[in-house]
Amino acid sequence: MDSGFYAACAALMARSQALDLVANNLANTSTPGYRGQENIFRSFLATASGHQGSALNRAVNDFGISGGSQMDLTQGNLEHTGNDLDFAVQGSGFFEVKGANGTVYTRNGNFQVSAQNLLTTAQGDPVMGEQGPIKVVGSPVTVSPDGTISVNGAVAGKVKLIEFPPGTDLQSVGKSYYSAPAKSGALAKQSTIAQGSLESSNVNPVAGAVELVAVQRYAEMMQRALGMFHSEFNRIATEDLPKVNP
Repeated sequence: MDSGFYAACAALMARSQALDLVANNLANTSTPGYRGQENIFRSFLATASGHQGSALNRAVNDFGISGGSQMDLTQGNLEHTGNDLDFAVQGSGFFEVKGANGTVYTRNGNFQVSAQNLLTTAQGDPVMGEQGPIKVVGSPVTVSPDGTISVNGAVAGKVKLIEFPPGTDLQSVGKSYYSAPAKSGALAKQSTIAQGSLESSNVNPVAGAVELVAVQRYAEMMQRALGMFHSEFNRIATEDLPKVNP
């Protein structure tokens, strides 16, 4: 069936997925180190295999569908907290974390010390140093811009910061954690750490709210278009088809 029905259906599906993504961005505007997700759309031509049809037919049936999302890697603002265990990354680097299901990465430097005296994330997962998990016994804790941690003047380890090449497929896995393809990262050379600060989410709440309204309205338009197609199909089935001679 060559009609705008395909376009309206695909557009509604794409905008519904976009709506979930924008809503998730807005829900994380106050999550330290959160990276906003951006929708990617690609063109799709709905024609039978090997059949191009007329120019009008191609124009009607050439439409965009959701092609996934990509991460916005722009730097968030640094907010001073005064907490010695709050670390903010300046640059493109990520903290390496030993998660329950393997290695993950985060920009959320809201750390703490566990009962086992290990430096961990707020979720309790060990923050990795260049020589393994970092043990913190005593105070005060200081960290230099290159990630070297000292406790009461004695070096306890060096935070493992990882940088990824442009275009690396980083995927959100929840809890402000991200996964990356194996061996895609390298020790950071351009990134530094600021102690006593946290990086805010890089999602602009005002722009996000405007985008949410726009996506909602577009989805509603596609719902109405599908309703019109449905009504027209029913009309043809009940009024026109019975008139066709067998």
